[in-house]
Amino acid sequence: MAREETRTTPPPTVNVTGPDRSAPDTARTAGPRTWATRLLVVGIVLAAVNLRPAITSLGALLEEVRDGLGMSGSVAGLLTAVPPLCFAVFGVTAPRLARRFGPGAVVCAGMAAITAGLLIRPYAGGTAGFLAASALALMGIAVSNVLMPVIVKRWFPDRVGSMTGLYSMALAFGTAIAAAVTVPLTGALGGGWQPGLAVWAALAATAVVPWILFARTSAPTPVNAPDTAAGEQPAREEPAGRLRITRSPTAWALAVFFGLQATAAYITMGWMAQIFRDAGVAADTAGLLLAVTMVMGVPLAFVIPRLATRLPHQGPIVLVLGACGLAGYAGLYLAPAAGAWAWALLLGIANCAFPLALTMVGMRARTGPGVAQLSAFAQSTGYLISIPGPLLVGVLYQHSGGWGLPIALMAALLIPQILVGFLAGRNRTVEDEATR
Repeated sequence: MAREETRTTPPPTVNVTGPDRSAPDTARTAGPRTWATRLLVVGIVLAAVNLRPAITSLGALLEEVRDGLGMSGSVAGLLTAVPPLCFAVFGVTAPRLARRFGPGAVVCAGMAAITAGLLIRPYAGGTAGFLAASALALMGIAVSNVLMPVIVKRWFPDRVGSMTGLYSMALAFGTAIAAAVTVPLTGALGGGWQPGLAVWAALAATAVVPWILFARTSAPTPVNAPDTAAGEQPAREEPAGRLRITRSPTAWALAVFFGLQATAAYITMGWMAQIFRDAGVAADTAGLLLAVTMVMGVPLAFVIPRLATRLPHQGPIVLVLGACGLAGYAGLYLAPAAGAWAWALLLGIANCAFPLALTMVGMRARTGPGVAQLSAFAQSTGYLISIPGPLLVGVLYQHSGGWGLPIALMAALLIPQILVGFLAGRNRTVEDEATR
């Protein structure tokens, strides 16, 4: 899939046998189908906005949460490692749940789980309760993470790049806004970290509504598919068979690339604000710096997927993102406070490896079932790979008494990320490599 397909309108057919009895049906179905498709787009955007505030809002208040719950640095490192652990454990169940209940219903349940988890965790009492409620929210995020590329591939097969870009841009916006406003919002709510975290449940609740409506209605026809009766499910693709996904070098390369970029992302979201605060930057400014890093994904997450779908090999994009990351870590090591805004910008560019990875998931498989298997494998395996990173950073920080070793670790992990990303960017599909 070297470039996005161009939508074409078939030429009108001339009726030589009599009146066109299908015309009224087509007119009747166009409205419902368009309405359902627009509802799906709204649902995708709102879901994406809610896939990271649970993490970045915590990163902005990590010091206050540590003090409030009496956490050590190592336990705080464990807390920052919980997201990838939950994504790995629960994400692998998403395709099975989607086959049984439908992807819309699963994403709807995921949004409800995020809402409940964010509302409960600040008031759960103690570290164990906080972790359990966080896991509930992260479970909802995990299944939605996996199913978004599947939904895009199935209902927007000729717009994989643009829809992935829209979804990634909304995700980056939600990530950035939570990082930017959590600290001042906490102050406006009285200064306690509990309401500062719980308020994000309201945003998650708004995402439940369109998915309830979408799950209750029949799914829309894919935008490039032939007309069908109103409310009819999109035509089922031929099953991809039992792909032996572990036999695919491309799947493994993509999984490792996904894991290493996730490691960098969760270290950044969990620890970057603390790095700046320890360098003498004020807490609200540190939150803004983290927001700058996250907000870079808003425009770039829309541009990069569209660019990626037009290139036969996505390796050059991987190289550029990796170079920005290495420069950002070097600056963070040498002059964290003096060049803080520049390092935040560079690391924000590097973090756009995430929308690139999502786009490659859609490009490295030909069919919807293939995308589902590849997405579950790449994300679950990738998040397993990413689990030790945030925890190890917390341990190194506590035992070394500074950020030199953790930053060196972050920079070192970028080297294999660049290498496997280059391999994952080659123009091939897992169906060709992993068939029975």
